Amino acid sequence: MRILLIEDEPLIAQAIKTFLERYEFRIDWVASGELASEALASNPFDLVILDLGLPDKDGFDVLHDLRDENFELPVLILTAREATKNKIEGFSLGADDYLTKPFDMEELMARCRALIRRSHGRSKTILRHQGLELNLDQQSLTYKGEPVKLQQLAFRLLTILMERKGRVISKSDLMELLYGWDENAESNVLEVYVSQIRRKTYPSLIRTIRGIGYIIDEPETKPVS
Repeated sequence: MRILLIEDEPLIAQAIKTFLERYEFRIDWVASGELASEALASNPFDLVILDLGLPDKDGFDVLHDLRDENFELPVLILTAREATKNKIEGFSLGADDYLTKPFDMEELMARCRALIRRSHGRSKTILRHQGLELNLDQQSLTYKGEPVKLQQLAFRLLTILMERKGRVISKSDLMELLYGWDENAESNVLEVYVSQIRRKTYPSLIRTIRGIGYIIDEPETKPVS
């Protein structure tokens, strides 16, 4: 799960990035509204964490522009502003949640997970498919009741594909979601992780769309006789 963090205070931003990246999140950090707009225009994200006190423009303006451009991804506002009217303004502009500084990192993580689950049409932290059970809270995977150990990025790749079951995800989007702006990622790394997942579960789990990307197909439903 890839998050765009818009926060101008380096210490706060680094603390959030360090904490959330211990789990399944990939964090891309920008410190201004202008850089946020550039990032959103050219990269896929699952969630935006938005600070209101930015150096170049107010966070509400960033939120307004984001919704005006029809970006539907969830937005969690972080702010030191406690006034109720500010919260009302944020929600009226399209914010999905609000957290007042100082905040607990565990609460931030829980809210991020809840917002992303809802945006993907899920209410639970467990994803199931054809004998697979992927637990996001425990970061665990089982197949037919037996535990399966995957490398961290392979687990994250499987999570992305299971969350978007029935949709083809391009290789470029997968690389962005896995690595963000890390330019050192090798081009063949997806094939390595897909091969590992197939080997440790079953070969037909992930289908390759040649020249495009990968998909986990929805299970076929048998007609009622």
